[in-house]
Amino acid sequence: MNELLYNITGRNLEKLMLYLEANSLFFKKNTAILSNLLDENVICLLISGKVQIIKNDFNGNQVIMEILEKNAIFGTTIFGINNSDYEIKTLEDSKIVIIDFNNIISNTANTVYTDQFLKNLLKFTAHKIKENNERIEILTCKTIRNKLLAYFKQMAKSSNSRVIYLPYSLTRLADYLAVDRSAMSRELKNLKDEGFIEIKDKKIKLKYNDY
Repeated sequence: MNELLYNITGRNLEKLMLYLEANSLFFKKNTAILSNLLDENVICLLISGKVQIIKNDFNGNQVIMEILEKNAIFGTTIFGINNSDYEIKTLEDSKIVIIDFNNIISNTANTVYTDQFLKNLLKFTAHKIKENNERIEILTCKTIRNKLLAYFKQMAKSSNSRVIYLPYSLTRLADYLAVDRSAMSRELKNLKDEGFIEIKDKKIKLKYNDY
C-alpha cells in the first residue's frame, strides 16, 4: 500500500481521489514524464512500474537521484524537482496517479479519510527529509572510499545486517554517489583486497565493525 494512502481503503479511497481531483496516467517504458506534469506543484503516486529521477548539471552530466518502484511517492516543486534541472523517466510501463498539491492545502472537508491523508503526508515528508539528509551526508564525504563506506554503513543500519544488497547497478551506484564509475570500481577492489568487504555481484558483506 502506498504510504499516502495508508489506512484509507474502499469507498473512502474513492471519495478521497474524487475530492482531490486525482488523475491516473499511463506511461510507456523510456518515457520522459516531467513534461506531462502540466501543473508544477503536484504529488505523484507510482501505482505500478518503475521510474528514475535524474539531475542534470551545467556540464551535461547526470546524477541518478532516485530509482522508484511500485507504491513510491515523488513530486515536482514541493520535492525540489523542476523542469530545468531534472528528468523523470520511466524504466518500465508505469501507472501514476497525479494530485495537484493546491487541492490538498485547500482541504476543507474535515473527514476521516482527508484527515488520515494529511497525517500520512506529514509522516512521509518527515521520512523524505531524513532520506535527503542521509544522501547529503554521503555526498559531503571528500573521497570515493569514504562515500562508499558511508553508503554501506547506512545500508547496513537500515537492514540491521552486515550483508547488504545493492539496489543499483555499479553504473547507477556511481551516479548516485556522484563519482566516476571506473574510479569507484577500483576503490571497491581496494576495499575487497584490504579485507574491508566481500563482494559478489550485488551482494556485499561488511567485514569491519563501524556500522
